[in-house]
Amino acid sequence: MKDVGSFLPRVVMGREDFYLPRARKEQKAEQVELLTEKLKKAKVAVLTDYRGLKVSQIQELRGKLRGADVEYRVVKNTLARRAAEAAGHPALKEELKGPVAIAFGYDDLSIASKLINEFVRSTRLKVEVIGGLVEGRVFSPDQVKQLADLPSREVLIAQLMGTLQSPVAQLVGIMQTPLQQLMGVLEAYKTKLEAA
Repeated sequence: MKDVGSFLPRVVMGREDFYLPRARKEQKAEQVELLTEKLKKAKVAVLTDYRGLKVSQIQELRGKLRGADVEYRVVKNTLARRAAEAAGHPALKEELKGPVAIAFGYDDLSIASKLINEFVRSTRLKVEVIGGLVEGRVFSPDQVKQLADLPSREVLIAQLMGTLQSPVAQLVGIMQTPLQQLMGVLEAYKTKLEAA
């Protein structure tokens, strides 16, 4: 007979009795370690309340996020709080209340919140953003939503390059203006000498 002390009370279904295993300390420690690693590695972690979503809807959201290298995990708050502490983000513990799922983004800062917003708009389901962690700083729900409005990294780089090029182009234009005026004066003088 198995050690009944490591199992939950027996559950009776029909005529069969069976025991449900308890979550072991080793499994919990592994989960905390995994979450700690993800919090350290992720550039952004968007916390959402998934209440009201069916499993199929969560799977659909996961699929959309997975395509953009974003991982969506339903977490147990006690384990997530331990992981936040171990990852060096103790302020994140305050956000971990109620049913929480975390979208871990590893590349683009805004893609996770953008995709969640797009999912909410397209499906008309309620997925409430309850906070986030962006490059080590805890963000409020409003700040995470503002993050979703940011352009992509490529667009921001293009805008920066345009901004940097503009003063250089103006400087070149200003430097060419006196030369053009001098050339105009010389051409007029040459024409005058040829006419005389």
